[in-house]
Amino acid sequence: MDQEPQYNAEGIEQLPLHRFTEKAYLDYSMYVILDRALPYIGDGLKPVQRRIVYAMSELGLSAASKHKKSARTVGDVLGKFHPHGDSACYEAMVLMAQDFSYRYPLIDGQGNWGSADDPKSFAAMRYTEARLTPYAQVLLSELGQGTVEWLPNFDGTLKEPAMLPARLPNVLLNGATGIAVGMATDIPPHNLREVAAACIHLIENPDATLADLCEHVPGPDFPTEAEIVTPRTELRKIYESGGGSLRLRARWHKDQGAIVLTALPYQVSGARVLEQIAAQMQAKKLPWIEDLRDESDHENPTRLVIVPRSNRVDVERVMLHLFATTDLERSYRVNLNMIGLDGRPQVKDLRGILAEWLVFRFETVRRRLQYRLDKVLERLHLLEGLLVAFLNLDEVIRIIRSEDEPRPVLMARFELTELQADYILDTKLRQLARLEEMKIRAEQEALSKERDDLEKTLGSKQRMKTLIRRELTEDAEKYGDERRSPLVEREAAEAMDEAELTPSEPLTVVLSDKGWVRAAKGYDVNAAELSYKAGDAFRQAVRLRSNQQVVFLDSAGRSYSLAAHTLPSARGQGEPLTGRFNPPAGQSFVAVLGGEPDQWWLLASDAGYGFRVQAKHLLANKKAGKAALSLPPGARVLRPSPITDADTDRLVAVTSDGRMLVIPANDLPELTRGKGNKIIGIPPKAVADRTEYVIDILAVPDGGKVRLNSGKRYLNLRAADLNAYEGERGRRGNKLPRGFQKVDGVELDQ
Repeated sequence: MDQEPQYNAEGIEQLPLHRFTEKAYLDYSMYVILDRALPYIGDGLKPVQRRIVYAMSELGLSAASKHKKSARTVGDVLGKFHPHGDSACYEAMVLMAQDFSYRYPLIDGQGNWGSADDPKSFAAMRYTEARLTPYAQVLLSELGQGTVEWLPNFDGTLKEPAMLPARLPNVLLNGATGIAVGMATDIPPHNLREVAAACIHLIENPDATLADLCEHVPGPDFPTEAEIVTPRTELRKIYESGGGSLRLRARWHKDQGAIVLTALPYQVSGARVLEQIAAQMQAKKLPWIEDLRDESDHENPTRLVIVPRSNRVDVERVMLHLFATTDLERSYRVNLNMIGLDGRPQVKDLRGILAEWLVFRFETVRRRLQYRLDKVLERLHLLEGLLVAFLNLDEVIRIIRSEDEPRPVLMARFELTELQADYILDTKLRQLARLEEMKIRAEQEALSKERDDLEKTLGSKQRMKTLIRRELTEDAEKYGDERRSPLVEREAAEAMDEAELTPSEPLTVVLSDKGWVRAAKGYDVNAAELSYKAGDAFRQAVRLRSNQQVVFLDSAGRSYSLAAHTLPSARGQGEPLTGRFNPPAGQSFVAVLGGEPDQWWLLASDAGYGFRVQAKHLLANKKAGKAALSLPPGARVLRPSPITDADTDRLVAVTSDGRMLVIPANDLPELTRGKGNKIIGIPPKAVADRTEYVIDILAVPDGGKVRLNSGKRYLNLRAADLNAYEGERGRRGNKLPRGFQKVDGVELDQ
């Protein structure tokens, strides 16, 4: 409960600072909410918009009149109703005139009122001219018919309407955006015919569910023709809760190989979109696009052309990338927050909005009919008195001529009311002709019929429904149009990753003994003959595409990855991998692999253990890499071998002791990391002492041949020869022929 105000000796009210600031801030916040930022559900307007429309109607700026300077309108609004800044008032006026901002503009502007590319580029109000649009009559046509309350203006010298008697739910048709204190509103525009149909359905079926209404109002309808790609189920959730978000996507088609954009999302600038695409092209993130053009003109307000590099470009995929990375697809917040009939702000669902607006409309029509009925009854009352005067004309004239105060005498003589007597006395002599009596009786008859109709309508809820339904239908036919924003189910936008954006070219990645790396274009590269730094030599090479990832293994069994196209050219001697990664102290890079992410590889140590792994599980973009192959004591990493088909490939393992074992590839497990299973048996102590270890393990495809190198000698083993070395996984294997007890290397024989 508020405390009594305290006054000091001079009679000045004193308040604690916390009470004063709390009250001041609360008053300010309520003012912003109710009188500035949120629209009223009845006419869908904020106070400044309402005052602009009303002031223009008072200036006679109807759709049939000539345009007048905007400064004249703004001056009237500020001087009579809205004592605020002229620039803010003019901006509100401009917004109602922009057909790309308002679904159904209220103002018809002449001059520069901004463009879709730059809505703020409108000319000053001293240059532009304006008048109301025909649609504005939806808000104004019933204004002088007793339909709304009138309030004094800011200085009490004039009256202004508390709201406008809207014949349609303008709050949904044109929507609204606003930020108040502690709350905001984001109401998207809707199609007039659809909303009118929903209102009619709700009048005819008061128990209609929100799902029924969504059959008539499937979604918002923006001024631009961009597609609404939000699924209908999500749109229905927005209408159920009064909040959420929806997505708009630009419309495009292919024309002679080029991509032509014909409609952009609401409030998106074409120039801004071209800037965003050009920035990606300059950053080499859009290699598929060759050129951009803006061919917009008066006939084609939006026509942006994107030229692909070739006919082989996947245009659909490129557009999905652009939708994800530019304003060609945008998300819009929906918050159906408005001031209700009770004068309080509230977030409402679609059914609540339509039902509450119909309450407003029924009351407005009732007041209109009652106002007209009162006028008809008043006129009938006057005509009844005038008819008495006609029937007793001589007596009336005698009383007027002979009496000093004829009014009371007339009232007493003919049982007239004061109004009737005054009307008779004010009647001109020339209206007392015999012909006028016929006109009075005809008018009386017409007004009596109108009175009966009005009384029947006011007394019947069904007649009221029929009248409002008919008026909604007439307005929908007069002011409505087709939906502009189609509701379309589309594939979700997804930005391309770096691999997709990079041109796919053949590369040979070369790794040296000292851990230097480089990439040569093409596959016909003899990596061993490239020049190396003093003390360095060729170690391994792998063939892949420039848009793929290349994986490196260090001597500790950790994996690292890089985009292949980022590697230095083979024209030089490359660069050390230690500049790109941070391997553990004392470790060096010993192996390289690459290719498709789902390519299977054999990962093994020279202790005879290994497993199958897909390349994607070895990717590790962080500098420290990740653990991949666990090494037994003394063991080292073998070069990875690609597996073509685990069901048909065989693994050939050769030890330094001259033993070889051949096993099926599918005998090894599929792992993402670890030590793996034993492939060929070697005593752990021998591995630790480096007295025996695996020279190499190869995955050999079905029918493949193997070449064993021992010094200058070599041995070719065909598929049938390998059968003699087959055995169970983990066995010691069979001895190789004399002269190959010390094998230097094992390779597939091409």
